[in-house]
Amino acid sequence: MTKNLTHGNPLLTILAFSLPLIVGNLFQQFYSMADTYIVGNTIGMQALAAVGCTGSINFLVIGFIFGFSTGASILTSQQYGANDLAGVRRSFAAGIVLAVIVTIVLMIVSITCSGFLLRFLNTPPDLFDDAYRYIIIIFAGMPAITLFNLVSNAMRAVGDSTTPLIFLVVACIINIVLDYVFILVFHTGVEGAAYATVIAQLLSGLACIPVITKKLTVLKLQKKDWPTGKEIVVHAKIALPVGFQMSIIAIGAVAVTYALNNIGTTAVAAFTTSQKIDMIASMPINSLGLAMTTYAAQNFGAKKYARIIKGVTEAAAVSVGFSALMAVIYFFFGNHLAALFLGNEAEAIALSHTYLKINGVCYPLLAWLFISRYSLQGLGDTVVATLAGILELVGRTAAAILLGAVWGFAGISFSSPLAWALALIPLTTAAVLKMKKLRRMEIAHKKEQHYRET
Repeated sequence: MTKNLTHGNPLLTILAFSLPLIVGNLFQQFYSMADTYIVGNTIGMQALAAVGCTGSINFLVIGFIFGFSTGASILTSQQYGANDLAGVRRSFAAGIVLAVIVTIVLMIVSITCSGFLLRFLNTPPDLFDDAYRYIIIIFAGMPAITLFNLVSNAMRAVGDSTTPLIFLVVACIINIVLDYVFILVFHTGVEGAAYATVIAQLLSGLACIPVITKKLTVLKLQKKDWPTGKEIVVHAKIALPVGFQMSIIAIGAVAVTYALNNIGTTAVAAFTTSQKIDMIASMPINSLGLAMTTYAAQNFGAKKYARIIKGVTEAAAVSVGFSALMAVIYFFFGNHLAALFLGNEAEAIALSHTYLKINGVCYPLLAWLFISRYSLQGLGDTVVATLAGILELVGRTAAAILLGAVWGFAGISFSSPLAWALALIPLTTAAVLKMKKLRRMEIAHKKEQHYRET
């Protein structure tokens, strides 16, 4: 069911739209933790570490797909806010054309370079074979991952955040069931976890198509809706920078993986577990940020500039408050959470708690980063977001290599907080300037409306 975000109380509208995103992402993280639990407890910590070794490479490639899909839907949201339904369909079609091209190229390159990247990262020899088999299957299944993310973002662009949630939950359940089937019944090892992920994404993506054709007819395409070359280029100028921004951030994660691999398997397992737990706090505020993309885009299309400012301000307050609460929980109870996944591995648990404490106290920075970045993207400003991504790369890499050399695992754990702090320099500056510009645009729009009425 489509929903117009240009009416009603701004904060309540944002929260109502973001709630399915929060539930969906938390459920996805629940699946991710379940996946970690299944792999760690059925195959062993070495298998868990092997999957962890692929995390940065996975983020580098699949992260681009996530970012690209989000970027492709920005103009769709703006067209929907402007009540240009024909423009909505052309925008969706442009995203499909771009997605096909990008996925084919990215799949070929990623499969070809996987072995080189794992060796470049000094993947421990005892983990290499499992890591390679896992990541190759994930990359071969890229079309399924693209399909699910492209369709889900298109639905959110027209205000439907509930349907993607339903299919995300279905995907997670299928994934967990297939994990057990492949690993325990067919004894496929880490490859089974990868097969489960790809199959679940494919089934959920395909299931979304009948919903669009029967219920979300605003996205139902006809021959006349296929875009021109100019429209494809316009969408590429927004979608590709958002995708590259995610990949730039991921390169920093590659540097972190490199530094971790030099410490050893225990550090990799501890870091992998910490990031799974970390997502419990970051996913809700990330979901609220994602909601701001659609909210800002629709209201920008509707020329409701003052409403955008109010929504950004109120959403930021809620997000920062929640992140502070989660920081307290992780600081005092993070070791108990780590023990759920690491069993009696005392050294790994201690390392994991170190990570959670360091990152937890900096969560308010991350909260504002999500709100400012996604709001700017919804307004079509992808250049600043890309610059912020570059600074994140610098911060994360510097912490991983330099601080890691001095303080070991604790130094590497500072990689994300330093990245957030540097990224907020351009994001905060741009957000302040954009809010001032929106105030001027609101004044001009009201004068224009008054002139027309008189």
